[in-house]
Amino acid sequence: MRFLAWVASLICAVNLLIGRSFSWLALAIVVVCFTVVVQRYLFSVSHLWMQDLYVWLNGAMFMAVAGFALLRDDHVRVDIFYRPAGIRTRAIADLIGVVLFLLPFTWVVYTYSLPFVIRSWGYREASANVGGMPGLYILKSFILAFAALIALQGIAMAIRSVLVLSGNSELVPESIRYRTDQTPADHTVGGL
Repeated sequence: MRFLAWVASLICAVNLLIGRSFSWLALAIVVVCFTVVVQRYLFSVSHLWMQDLYVWLNGAMFMAVAGFALLRDDHVRVDIFYRPAGIRTRAIADLIGVVLFLLPFTWVVYTYSLPFVIRSWGYREASANVGGMPGLYILKSFILAFAALIALQGIAMAIRSVLVLSGNSELVPESIRYRTDQTPADHTVGGL
């Protein structure tokens, strides 16, 4: 069981590192978007590659931080029943949700996007706009990263559920412990 707890801890550390790193893209998006607006409306200058850039940064950020959001429990959840439920009930709900919904979803996303991404890499796809950004194939690769990071965090959630249901809840990594205070999440994972 300690090995499972270590694996969950490792997955959470990966998603925490990637999430913290890629969340800085939000600032870059704001700066690039602001620059595009200022150039267009004050100087009547427009660079299509900059317009592509902030859209692409947005897509990369949201796909890369999806696992981090799942780690922090930031995804939308109808918790009319979940929030007041006991820890064992939450563990059962999470285990069923991960096995029946999350992992199959990530498998479908990965399976159907892989040929799409391979084809894009094959001809080094760039923006469809003349004067746009090169390297669209790199952005499309984030679809695979999205599926992998969400699946990994789902596995960490399943491990948490197994540890709780087996009576080893003390082994659950701090970053993914169930909250027992019956209040909305405070989202302070890892000192954020």
